[in-house]
Amino acid sequence: MRQAVIMAGGAGTRLWPLSLTARPKQLMHIVEGKSLLRLSFERLYDWLPASQIHVITSAAHLPQVQQELPEMPAANLIGEPCGRDTVNAIGLCAHLLGRSDPDGTMGIFTADHIIRPIPTFREAVEKAYETAEQFPDALVTFGIKPTHPHTGLGYVQRGKPIGPGVHEVVQFKEKPELAVAERYVASGEYLWNSGMFVWRSSAFLAELQRHVPDSHEKLGRIAAADGPERQKQLEALFPTLTKISVDFAIMEKARQVLVVEMPVQWLDVGSWTALTEVLAPDAEGNVRTGGAHRTLDARGNILVAEGEHLIATIGVSDLVVIAGPTATLVCHKNDVQRIKHLVETLQNEGLTKYL
Repeated sequence: MRQAVIMAGGAGTRLWPLSLTARPKQLMHIVEGKSLLRLSFERLYDWLPASQIHVITSAAHLPQVQQELPEMPAANLIGEPCGRDTVNAIGLCAHLLGRSDPDGTMGIFTADHIIRPIPTFREAVEKAYETAEQFPDALVTFGIKPTHPHTGLGYVQRGKPIGPGVHEVVQFKEKPELAVAERYVASGEYLWNSGMFVWRSSAFLAELQRHVPDSHEKLGRIAAADGPERQKQLEALFPTLTKISVDFAIMEKARQVLVVEMPVQWLDVGSWTALTEVLAPDAEGNVRTGGAHRTLDARGNILVAEGEHLIATIGVSDLVVIAGPTATLVCHKNDVQRIKHLVETLQNEGLTKYL
């Protein structure tokens, strides 16, 4: 059986003050009036029935996730008691899905990206599932054709072709310096690492046992339990797992890794300025979403609110103005990367009510 898992963890501190501890960025309604999680679900829905789609998220956010995705069975929502990075989130899902269908194929998808067009996305996903079914020991990742030498993303080097749009992976490269990223893009050999994957549950669990045996053993114990005992095991064992990403723990070490090219517009909504690549500007170059907006001689700004909140700007340019439920942010576009530092400052000062 084919199944899909949407990873909906993460804090999204660079999208403060709309992304909050109680409601992280994947639950914000900032694109098309929908949450990023909802958009991720809709990319898969109809291609797969809701009964074969699962979401793993923070246990604290399960009620909001269920509200966002009423089509999904409650049993398909998995709550982590704490964050232990992607290898453990995926490992838990692989154990759970592998109990009922050890030879089944599972895809891992993100909940914080904008991907267009959806038909092209689905074509690549279909190809990846077919590839994982054809090569049962392989781990399959998706590579995005780079549009510029991005230094904030990882890269995948393509090797020998094994089919149309499918290659062996030579190596993974983490976020490079600009000159290195320029060489990668110019060579045509490298793709952006999408953080999305497809494999047989058994193939991933074999690699997990080989490279992270402690996680494999403890996650297996959690999945083997049922009812209240599973929750007890989850709360006791999950916090003891080592935090590490699936890329470092598994993908860079696995015996057989293949990459499927996904020729789509792919945007990680990791900062407020990313919205300029998703939303069309008005006549004055302002990008506006949510709430109500009135501008007077204001140009090139990013203006975001929710509900009926009004943002009014007069005679300003190149600002980011974000009206959140607990705070309002105003900064220059060039300073958006400092938001994370601001959030850390608020935490250190004990001002967590704004976070």
